[in-house]
Amino acid sequence: MKKLILSSILLAFAGFAAGCSSDSSETVKIGISGTDTRTWDFIAEKAEKEGIDIEIVSFSDYVAPNTALAENELDLNAFQTVAYFDVFIEEHNLDLVPIATTVLAPMGIYSDQYEDVNDIPDGAKIAIPNDASNQGRALMLLEDAGLIGLPEDFDSNGNLTQVTENPKNLELVEMVPAQTPRALPDVAASLINNGIARDAGLTPLTDAIYHESETATPYINIIAANEEDKDNETYKRIAELYQEEDTAEFIKEEYDGNLIPTFVPLSNIGW
Repeated sequence: MKKLILSSILLAFAGFAAGCSSDSSETVKIGISGTDTRTWDFIAEKAEKEGIDIEIVSFSDYVAPNTALAENELDLNAFQTVAYFDVFIEEHNLDLVPIATTVLAPMGIYSDQYEDVNDIPDGAKIAIPNDASNQGRALMLLEDAGLIGLPEDFDSNGNLTQVTENPKNLELVEMVPAQTPRALPDVAASLINNGIARDAGLTPLTDAIYHESETATPYINIIAANEEDKDNETYKRIAELYQEEDTAEFIKEEYDGNLIPTFVPLSNIGW
């Protein structure tokens, strides 16, 4: 009987201890697109030491992470650029806000023939993506490189018809994004988005003759939250853990220059 009573006490204590352990940590669900969790796994290890349990929820598209956040199925999400986010929340009338900037997946200008954008000759052919989301971005990069001019009100959804200056009379050749690396032997330069460049074995920081920097604010990625949660101390702490120097170093080393840690103030991205 004494053994039975002792066992019951021990079980009760174990249950109480487990309950205390559970209560001492807070679980935060963060939605991402795709299955690459390397950076968040790194941050989760740091967060765990502070009693924050990060649970990553992977999605296969770019719509569900925002709708799930708006419906409180997630606490945060981290998968999208400022440009995409701004358009999405306006079209869907969602009360979401960015709480931190994270990384830039830079688009680059690549060339098999030239080592500097200034060496591209008059009348040269330049391959650019033909889809709406990438073409505006490519044109803005060409302008940043000093090759073309665009109107002041040009936005990320702009297209070729809006080019206002073309001093070198460059021939801008539109093609599906997946073809832009394959066009390199036939053009002076090709504008290739980050994902396609990576698939082609190209790295912006080492292979591109020009690439986006943190000044490409529409294309910086963010961590988003519901408006009502923007001042949540736990969420703000997760953002701080992301923006620490050791996280930046991890990203640089792990992604070999394909992702650039870009921790700029929210005011820099229009928020």
